[in-house]
Amino acid sequence: MTAAEETAAEETAVPGTLVLPGVLDARQAAATVRSILADQRPDGAIPWFGGGHLDPWDHTEAAMALDAAGEHRSAEAAYRWLAGAQNADGSWYASYTGGTPDNLAKETNFCAYIAVGVWHHYLSTGDDTFLDGIWPTVRRAVDFVVGLQLPGGAVSWRREADGTAVAEALLTGSSSILHALRCALAAADHLEEPQPDWELAAGRLAHAVAHHPERFLDKGRYSMDWYYPVLGTALRGPAAQQRITEGWDRFVVPGFGVRCVSDRPWVTGGESAELALALWAVGQSDRALDILRWIQRLRHHDGSYWTGYVFEDDAFWPEERTTWTAGSLLLAVAALGGDHATGTVFGGDRLPTGLAVADCCEARGGSRT
Repeated sequence: MTAAEETAAEETAVPGTLVLPGVLDARQAAATVRSILADQRPDGAIPWFGGGHLDPWDHTEAAMALDAAGEHRSAEAAYRWLAGAQNADGSWYASYTGGTPDNLAKETNFCAYIAVGVWHHYLSTGDDTFLDGIWPTVRRAVDFVVGLQLPGGAVSWRREADGTAVAEALLTGSSSILHALRCALAAADHLEEPQPDWELAAGRLAHAVAHHPERFLDKGRYSMDWYYPVLGTALRGPAAQQRITEGWDRFVVPGFGVRCVSDRPWVTGGESAELALALWAVGQSDRALDILRWIQRLRHHDGSYWTGYVFEDDAFWPEERTTWTAGSLLLAVAALGGDHATGTVFGGDRLPTGLAVADCCEARGGSRT
């Protein structure tokens, strides 16, 4: 870091929850926050990197990190951008470059994730005016996603550009959608806007994720399919511990991080930080801390993070430093550091569960918990 960068970083105060020994000190945390702010556009959009494309999920992840850092105005600008870009049916396109859609498909987990970000922002700020104003955007987005739920409870992962809904679901995406539904229900409860359809959808989806892997495409090579049922709050207790144990040796490379794909010598910062969050949520904070320490090899001198590292070649790949990698790292640090909003959103125990659904009663709509 140059002297000018050090001075700038020192001038950016960060909450103590972003200071974690062996991972980030206050100066390092400030530099990482500034790396995200540097790539945020004046209209609030947060692309993967300066001049790159944006997708709504990663945009929201970076915005959540800004809230965890106390940069609430910048986070709010990111949500205002989403509100302005929303399609009439409640969706967003899969990708945008410079504010223009470049992939006209609509991915359901991308569309749902605003609910996680908005509830996190509210918990970070207590801003009722913001929540009231953004609520119609969240409601339309969640209605769009719930409308694509499949008969077995999983959610179609994509509506194609021609309007065709794919009759297949992804475990990672559906797990993320469950998390979003629970956050949306928390916002609905706070606003006294009951959403019984969402309650049923959440119950059916939680049951599918926890008990019916056959209802999802087989993507078992990918680490996200391993840990996302835990990160997305579908699994807790012994079931979560068992899932973590079953995949650990397959995906975790001690000293380096988490493989993106089980048969590739490539660890990625985003997956590693997300696993750390999942581990923290189920009481394995020591393991989470180890992983966050390992991935500091991805840190650039300006505070940003390389997306991944090919350990057999001792090379960063791809050659990009992404806002969402930095964002996921900051959120994991915030959770371990005791940040209330991040802990509430990712811990899951204070989020509504929806309706309890079992195979014997799914057709009848479940029962209220």
